[in-house]
Amino acid sequence: MSSLATAGAQIEPMVRSSLQERGELEALRFKWIESEKAGHDLGEAAIRLWICRHWNRFIRLRWLEHLHGETCWIEFDPRAFGILRRSPLLDSPLTETILEHFRWGEENLHIIQWAMDAGQPMDEIRLILTILDVNSSRVPCRFDPAHRFRQNAAG
Repeated sequence: MSSLATAGAQIEPMVRSSLQERGELEALRFKWIESEKAGHDLGEAAIRLWICRHWNRFIRLRWLEHLHGETCWIEFDPRAFGILRRSPLLDSPLTETILEHFRWGEENLHIIQWAMDAGQPMDEIRLILTILDVNSSRVPCRFDPAHRFRQNAAG
């Protein structure tokens, strides 16, 4: 059984949202703003630019919202929703520091290196990283125009 399943009772979300739908909306807003600045429609190039510049950070911040129980994103594990409210281990002062590293866009390896350099308790660090499971938050962008082109060409 996973550590998420044993972390406690589920927190029932009020609304479930889609990262793909919200991300596409953000990309379209970006396209509109950038096209207004340029004085003409930038088309799919603006969408691809938003994806390159913002998708990974967008996903990381939505993952943190999911863990905090703020928004249940359907692309993430529903058992992880609100885990930061349920797991007593996550009350550790190290948890907030690790979450801050994730907000900065760092990955497990960066955090482990920081913890080793700072003489932090590695067993606790590894346990927190295992419970948080940042690797499960990798979500590919499905509305990328290049992605749709490759799908249509293959099918």
